[in-house]
Amino acid sequence: MMSDAKTLVVKVGSSLVTDAGRGLDVAAIARWAAQIARLRSLGRRSILVSSGAIAEGMQRLGWTRRPRAMHELQAAAAVGQMGLVQCYESCFREHGLHTAQVLLTHADMADRQRYLNARSTLRTLLGLGVIPVINENDTVVTDEIKFGDNDTLAALVTNLVEADALVILTDQAGLYELDPRKHAGAKLVEQAEAADPRLEAMAGGTGSAVARGGMLTKVLAAKRAARSGAHTVIASGREPEVLVRLVQGERIGTLLTARTVPLAARKQWLADHLTVSGQLRLDGGAVKALVRDGKSLLPIGVVEVAGEFQRGEVVLCVDPDGREVARGLANYSSEETRRIMRRPSGEIEAVLGYVDEPELIHRDNLVLL
Repeated sequence: MMSDAKTLVVKVGSSLVTDAGRGLDVAAIARWAAQIARLRSLGRRSILVSSGAIAEGMQRLGWTRRPRAMHELQAAAAVGQMGLVQCYESCFREHGLHTAQVLLTHADMADRQRYLNARSTLRTLLGLGVIPVINENDTVVTDEIKFGDNDTLAALVTNLVEADALVILTDQAGLYELDPRKHAGAKLVEQAEAADPRLEAMAGGTGSAVARGGMLTKVLAAKRAARSGAHTVIASGREPEVLVRLVQGERIGTLLTARTVPLAARKQWLADHLTVSGQLRLDGGAVKALVRDGKSLLPIGVVEVAGEFQRGEVVLCVDPDGREVARGLANYSSEETRRIMRRPSGEIEAVLGYVDEPELIHRDNLVLL
């Protein structure tokens, strides 16, 4: 499957680009540049999602302990980003390749126009033969808008450009059925479906003092990337020439396959919202209408409204037990929705004094989760 991939998103974790958290490992970054240059010679296009900015910033500032305060983390990221990009640029220049820095926040993904702009820019860069180096825009993020880890960011970028494959490189050989740090005979999961719920139970916590994302974030990233039809490999970045060997068809690490039909671009944008403005609790009939019958959501099927949102904002739909079933663009604000919920669409005008749409969320603006 990897041998067929023409466009790849490659995520390298902190432990693979830093010297145990003490600044950047220039020799390691040079090896990644050499591999990606080789992929290009094999006709593959690559986007790199790289950690390491905060670790490099800490080293440049002389800090030995990762700060907890948001403004100090943002300062370290701003300083470290200079070194990270400088290092990648010089290493890729050795192979005659240009790089581009792209910093993203969730706000860029949540806004439809900015989402399309980012998509267009990345596709243009790939068409020009440039290697985009992507990171979260740590300098401006807040808890409400940050991705939280580069595994999630890499999956969102995979969906954004409709890449064929996501390669998550870590310091472990892949996903194990049990935590290999605690169980000596733990068995490696060589292949599974990305949507298999058992994978989340297998995934453990973080094992590195520097890295943020554990194996669970990698499994969830693979599940997210599968929505746009991309397969994911979780493999060790310590394996020699791992990227080249993967695209040549060698089986390394854990392959998590996408079985779903890729979502249309607009619905992919809806599905990739990490934060939503409000939540609608539906009755059983409404859940059935959405999930089984492919219908729109009508006000009569809503039993509870949580949060505050405006017309056109993304809201989450949950079943009577609180499980996520869908999300979509609301045709009415939260205040209006509270007034018309549990009522048939024919009464909307009598209640509100006007009617925009008979549906609370139209099927075209709704994606099942």
